[in-house]
Amino acid sequence: MIRTLDPFASRLPVTVVTGFLGSGKTTLINRLLARPELADTAVIVNEFGEVGLDHELIRFASEKMLLLESGCVCCALRGDLEQALHDLYLARRSGEIPGFQRVLLETTGLADPGPVIQTLISDRTIEGIYRLNAVVTLVDTVNAPSQLEHQPEAVKQAAVADRHVFTKSDLVSPDALAAVRAAIAGINPGAPGTVAVNGEVDPEFILAAGIASRRPEAVRVEQWLGAPLLAPRTHAQAHPGVESFCLRFERPFSWAGLENCLEVLRSLRGPDLLRVKGLVNVEGEPGPVVIQGVQHIFHPPVTLDAWPGEDHGSRIVFITRGIKQAVIENLFNAIAAAVT
Repeated sequence: MIRTLDPFASRLPVTVVTGFLGSGKTTLINRLLARPELADTAVIVNEFGEVGLDHELIRFASEKMLLLESGCVCCALRGDLEQALHDLYLARRSGEIPGFQRVLLETTGLADPGPVIQTLISDRTIEGIYRLNAVVTLVDTVNAPSQLEHQPEAVKQAAVADRHVFTKSDLVSPDALAAVRAAIAGINPGAPGTVAVNGEVDPEFILAAGIASRRPEAVRVEQWLGAPLLAPRTHAQAHPGVESFCLRFERPFSWAGLENCLEVLRSLRGPDLLRVKGLVNVEGEPGPVVIQGVQHIFHPPVTLDAWPGEDHGSRIVFITRGIKQAVIENLFNAIAAAVT
């Protein structure tokens, strides 16, 4: 596993906006682009969106640069995503387009966001240019109960999110909205949520979702991690087959111990690791080591300059498919002890 010392400097944040068909992704992006806070934003959207982007930003570059010509962003089209991001950066560097400072990437409603995230955290052609800021999942409060029951893509989209945005709340009762929010919390309790009003949300809720500095504020790190929100839940509260939990380790890891733990875990159960992210205390490092991964792909771990707060214990959040907390906890403890 390769470690890097400069994870944030000069890298352009990419926010992935996902959600099932009809959840309002394009409407949300249109509203965001109208805000002055996002005036220097580039957008990549699927060509067959239900509502076309109507903001003038869409015209500052060729269609090829901003719209994926194949029509969607998904596993089969990962090459298209890589090329779009690369072309966008080259056009920015050459002055063909304004110097945007961030990217919003809209997936199709049926897309599994996992491969998109994997591209952003592991692809070497864009490494050093972009960084994953966050995954924002829109939840259609009218249709979510049926979608979560019958559409595995909707469950996956909710599971990998760093933020949830609940749309169409004006079309349901307060009790129905509360039920949907509880169902989403059963899948991913660590992701903060907000209700969109007329398709709008506070831009800060989207822009501040990730870790953007080597010396981040403690509250931002904890919000990204989501660990304090992962309270014990009853079986009835959890979505069938999805496990969400946070493991704590008070004893520091060695680099070899951490690398071996992650390697064995992804080798044995990679397909069932829906999302992993954490702060790890590694011997000899000045601050916590940030790790994050999706299934068998993990971002090279990066070290912050200092701990954001007094708590120096390792906290790793897992959202898994069919893997119990005790299995991973026992695995980590056994490997760490053997390496030591």
